[in-house]
Amino acid sequence: MFRIKKLDIFIVKQFALLFVGTFFICQFVLMMQFLWRYVDDLIGKGLTLDVMAQFFWYMGLMLMPQAFPLAILLSSLIAFGNLGESSELTAIKAAGISLMQAFRSLIVISILTALVSFYFQNVIGPQANQDFYRLLLGMKQKSPELEIPEGKFYNGIPGSNIYVQKKDLGSGMLYGIMIYRMTGSYEDAAIILADSGMMQATAEKKHLLLTLYSGEWFENMRSQDLANSAAVPYRRETFSTKRILLDFDGEFNLADVNDIASDARAKGLEKILHDIDSIKEFNDSVGHAFYAEALRFNYRRPSLDKKDSLKSIKEARTAKMSFDSIYARLSNNDKQAALKSGLNNIQMTMTDLEFKGDYSEALHRRARNHEIQAIKKFTLSLTCIIFFFIGAPLGAIIRKGGLGVPVIVSVLVFIVYYILDSTGEKMGRDDQWTVWYGMLISTVVLTPLAAFFTYKANNDSVVFNIDHYKYLAMKALGLRTKRHIYRKEVIIEDPKYKEDASLLESINSDIYQYSKAHKLLHWPNPIKVFFREGDDQRIEEINNQLELAIEDLSNSSDKQLLAELNNYPVIDPDAHTRPFKKKWMNVITGLFLPLGIFFYFRMIRFRIRLYKDLRTIRQTSNKIIPLALKFTQEQ
Repeated sequence: MFRIKKLDIFIVKQFALLFVGTFFICQFVLMMQFLWRYVDDLIGKGLTLDVMAQFFWYMGLMLMPQAFPLAILLSSLIAFGNLGESSELTAIKAAGISLMQAFRSLIVISILTALVSFYFQNVIGPQANQDFYRLLLGMKQKSPELEIPEGKFYNGIPGSNIYVQKKDLGSGMLYGIMIYRMTGSYEDAAIILADSGMMQATAEKKHLLLTLYSGEWFENMRSQDLANSAAVPYRRETFSTKRILLDFDGEFNLADVNDIASDARAKGLEKILHDIDSIKEFNDSVGHAFYAEALRFNYRRPSLDKKDSLKSIKEARTAKMSFDSIYARLSNNDKQAALKSGLNNIQMTMTDLEFKGDYSEALHRRARNHEIQAIKKFTLSLTCIIFFFIGAPLGAIIRKGGLGVPVIVSVLVFIVYYILDSTGEKMGRDDQWTVWYGMLISTVVLTPLAAFFTYKANNDSVVFNIDHYKYLAMKALGLRTKRHIYRKEVIIEDPKYKEDASLLESINSDIYQYSKAHKLLHWPNPIKVFFREGDDQRIEEINNQLELAIEDLSNSSDKQLLAELNNYPVIDPDAHTRPFKKKWMNVITGLFLPLGIFFYFRMIRFRIRLYKDLRTIRQTSNKIIPLALKFTQEQ
């Protein structure tokens, strides 16, 4: 028992150092990826170091739950890869300790990490999210004049082009100002020149107050404004101080502050579950209100059930009312007025329905966002455990440490997880999938994968044996290897040339009889192929005898004989009889017609190949038999 505890401590030390290092690496990568989204809000704002420190601090707290699973995946894979590469994992198994016993200390750590991740998402993350976006909003509102570049025109303000020759970041002063203001067309443009100026945002953050010093204002006067003053084509004004109010919202609004607090990402699980009920109740009330309004609009009465509507239709038919005849009796002006009124009513109804549809979709989207964030707190925490049962078994199987293969495997696994998770979240948010299905799809896909790798690693199964997969691929495609028989450096026993020659003659005779009895160039019976046992015992016997003769003759030192042995093809005794060795697989293949047709023609190809192989064997044997008899006479 003491030995197991020492082993647990040893494995935890190996894992802990790697986990700390990989966690900071993953955190840095995620923060850099997240930073690019807001780099325009940071550059040129004149922000102090304490504000920047707060920005990165809140960002780090928000991204920590995402870094935990990736850090566990990478560190567990490297840890057990190092143990396997240094043969320490082999020593552990040789001591009678199973792989699951070696995992148990890290399983506890993974569960604790999942709980920490849930705590961050439920308690620390929401508050950090609020503080982050409030800080970001403040940075957007800070120093709007710094958005204007030096030495070129800036058209980010609607209706104006501003040129600034120089800026003073310390005082906020602008020097060498030129402004083009467009009112209706280029002929109506106003040109403002100023020696210096200062720009400030108004209290409601929807306008910019531009104070100009020592300048001139030139403006073309429009013809309708100068009906009585045609002799004045434009006006010119010289000023020492001038204030101009410019429309500019800078992509921010005071309502954003309230939206931050109402965002689902800024709420804990208890708050989300409470608000979901309130949101759904509000959505239902809105739906009932829209329905009642539709009834009043269509039927001009508070309520109209099915019985009343049928009664109205019956009365209209009894009175033999004809709307076409009524319309035909109208004058042309009345007809145009009726058409225009009907068209306006239709357009108003369509606009109203589009508005209500968009509003209803926004309400339901908000409810789905709350459900997504509630489920995500559990799935992201559970991912820490799933990634451990993927990374640790893969490390034990691959047995490669360092930052080479483990990083590649980790990135591939994380890419699969990220694609599934992002796709599911987007589909759930857009109401194309149910929220539960979209948020659980990554967990449902990766959990069986983790169980499979854990099972294979615990049973010492070779999952990443390239030669094994190469063999399966070659067999599926009908490919095969060639013989490579070389002259041996040391020959213990010379070949029995006479017996081998006699055996090859017997094989040639058997091949002749087999080819005569089995018509390999004819199409086989599909019933026998897929629904009956089809082992070809005779070919298997011929192949075994041929391999015995080749193995004995490979002890020869004669180069010509060895070269002829390499001409013998490698035979697959079962390829020409049925697709698979197991009967139930052949039955399923035969019942599934498209797949059955493919394997049927594939087997015909193998029968033709066998026919050619048997002919090659006879030709090669006819060349080797005289050589073997020659060596028999020399002996």
